[in-house]
Amino acid sequence: MTVFILKTIKQAKRLIIAVIGFTVLLTGIAMIALPGPAIVVIPIGLAILATEFVWAKKILKRVKSNASNMKEWIRKK
Repeated sequence: MTVFILKTIKQAKRLIIAVIGFTVLLTGIAMIALPGPAIVVIPIGLAILATEFVWAKKILKRVKSNASNMKEWIRKK
């Protein structure tokens, strides 16, 4: 009984994080066309999702790497 409750709590936490993360991520994607700081909101959504999902962690790592490369490219100009 206790194991079932713990598993359910973990699943509920994962579901809540997924809903919040996807909401923030989709809001950021909408901000690409709408006014708003999409470049800030999208990584925040990915960071929330990365706390529970490996695929989001990989994408966030790639986004950080690209941002770092872009930062260096801008400095050189």
